[in-house]
Amino acid sequence: MGTAIVDAVRPVEAGVPAPVLLTVEEAAYCLRIGRTTCFALIRTGELESLMVGGLRRVPADAPAAYLARRRADQQAA
Repeated sequence: MGTAIVDAVRPVEAGVPAPVLLTVEEAAYCLRIGRTTCFALIRTGELESLMVGGLRRVPADAPAAYLARRRADQQAA
C-alpha cells in the first residue's frame, strides 16, 4: 500500500528506491488535503510523524494507515 501512495507523490524511476519518509506537503498531497489540515492531523496524533533533525517527516505508510483507520471507524459507526 505504501508504494501506491508514494507513486502518487512522485514517479518511481528505475533503480531509485521509493522514499521511506515524506514531507508534510507530500503526505497532504497523498491524502488530497491541505497542508494546514495535515499539520492538524499530526498535532492530534491521527497521522504519524517524526522529527528528523529539525524537520517534520511522515512515514510513507502513515497516510495509508490513517485512511484505513478512518474507513474502519466509518464502517463501525
